[in-house]
Amino acid sequence: MEEPTRTLSAAVREHLRQLCLREFPCGTGSWNKSRFLPQTWRTWRELTPREEEAASPGEETREALLDLVRSPHSPWALLEGSSKEDHFLRELAIQNPLRLKDTFFYSYFKSLRMVNKHVSLVDKDLLKFTKLEELILSANRIKEIDAVNLPPTLKVLELYGNEVTSMECLCARPPPCLQHLGLGHNKLLGPLESLYVTADHWPTLVSLDLGFNNLTDLQSLIASLSTLQHLRLLVLQGNPLALVPYYRGFTIDSLSRLCVLDDITVSPNEKHLFRDLGHSGDLLPREAQFVVTIGNVRGVPDTSVLDPEPGPQGPFITYSYYVTYDFVEDEEDEGKKYGGVLAEIVSPSLIMEQLGEEFPEEVIGEAEGSLESGLTTQTQSGELEEESLVSGGSAPLPRLTDSAEELAKLRPLTDPRLCPSPGTVLFSTVRKPWAEVIPCNYEMQHTLKDLVPLKAFLLAGTTVTVVEEKVLSWPAGLPLVDASLSARKGKGEKNKKDKKGTDLNGGKEAAKDQKGSKKKKELPKDLQQDQPILRVLGSGAVVLEPLLVGEPLVSTVCNFGVIRTLESDRLTFLRDSKKPKKAKKDVYFSTF
Repeated sequence: MEEPTRTLSAAVREHLRQLCLREFPCGTGSWNKSRFLPQTWRTWRELTPREEEAASPGEETREALLDLVRSPHSPWALLEGSSKEDHFLRELAIQNPLRLKDTFFYSYFKSLRMVNKHVSLVDKDLLKFTKLEELILSANRIKEIDAVNLPPTLKVLELYGNEVTSMECLCARPPPCLQHLGLGHNKLLGPLESLYVTADHWPTLVSLDLGFNNLTDLQSLIASLSTLQHLRLLVLQGNPLALVPYYRGFTIDSLSRLCVLDDITVSPNEKHLFRDLGHSGDLLPREAQFVVTIGNVRGVPDTSVLDPEPGPQGPFITYSYYVTYDFVEDEEDEGKKYGGVLAEIVSPSLIMEQLGEEFPEEVIGEAEGSLESGLTTQTQSGELEEESLVSGGSAPLPRLTDSAEELAKLRPLTDPRLCPSPGTVLFSTVRKPWAEVIPCNYEMQHTLKDLVPLKAFLLAGTTVTVVEEKVLSWPAGLPLVDASLSARKGKGEKNKKDKKGTDLNGGKEAAKDQKGSKKKKELPKDLQQDQPILRVLGSGAVVLEPLLVGEPLVSTVCNFGVIRTLESDRLTFLRDSKKPKKAKKDVYFSTF
């Protein structure tokens, strides 16, 4: 259902009504009527208030009434942020309320500010404001404006945060003396918009803000802006065209009179540095380039200490760790060109098949507060560098199962955090074994020509995830049920031995276990592997919007908390104590 159209004139009338210009302490009434009652026919004609005399009983003095509207603690005070025109009208409604007629309002206002008033139509009643120089209609629902309804006296027009899709509507009869035009945060899109920013339509324009739209053709837009001889301030940041690496240099060199670009003063050094770049516009690639770098991961718990030693028939368990992030899909074969790893962890068919089953809430809950990950983003138009840090340990994984039914439950489950968001794919680092500090040494360059989806992606940000991959391997040809039973049997015998050795002669039995473990670690040559079991150790959002406003680098350290348990640390300590002693290591978790 479409919302009813609300005109600008209706919003102005509603605003004046909310000022309560005819209600106490403003206007006329029992609180001041003796000062405004006519004594003669002449005073009635001229609507002249009587001179201030001693207030009649039950009436307030003019000063007392003014204090009620001026004091910030008064219940009749205006809201904070009200315009100076509103304050003036309130005081005038006390001093001389008989002047407040429509003819006065239309001739008084030089500035009209209607922000977030749900205005969708600028009607012809606006032409009644004969002295209007500034019109601010930000944060409304305006899709287009009939320029015929704009007063010719306008010097400032602001339409931020509306739904304007084209400037064509403003060019039918634009205000001839307009000096500032603000159209940021609208929906301007298409190469034809460059036709509407020429001196033919805006001969006196000094300041232009087109930021945070969907403009993509930098060369055509700059060619049109170069005709504006008085243009000194320009804002284009937030548009897809500002993501190309040469954006600022090309703009500065092409618009030699420009003083401020994207709220940053154009320095003489910049003009010298980018000299003659504007003459190479047709040769410059119209694409954005980003570099993602992932450094180290620290603090991952060693889950293998929670697993029993495998029997001769398996299962043999291996763990590996990697970091994923989602990004707009690159051009074809770009990952191969730059040596990156494109890893779409879960295919759409697998997602639909497995999301029907509820992912164990306890696993997700333990993972959410578990790790620490840091992200740095930098661009050539922007370069993204990330350093993931994991601090703490994880809750233990389930022990090896004692039945085929339990073993079947270990099939891979799809964590929603491993699914790419719409319009993106998942990239991952190379899988690495566990270490105190896992070096990812990952670098990937992304080159994108479709800049509009890229802008939407940067506004939404990316998600960095640290993943543990568990793989169960079995001797080739071994039935799954027999393997599970052997694992149960081996586990039971091992527990008996451990118990006996601990009670009678712990030191001797530990030496035997250490010697026997060397034989057990010799894996058979031919193994068949189950599907990997993925577990998210930590996941966090990374804000990329600063890249859209011109920042060359975004650096973030994502802290996922501590997930190590006392039990896992104790088992790790016992395992490491059996190994030859090495140099002492710091066991505290830190971030890069």
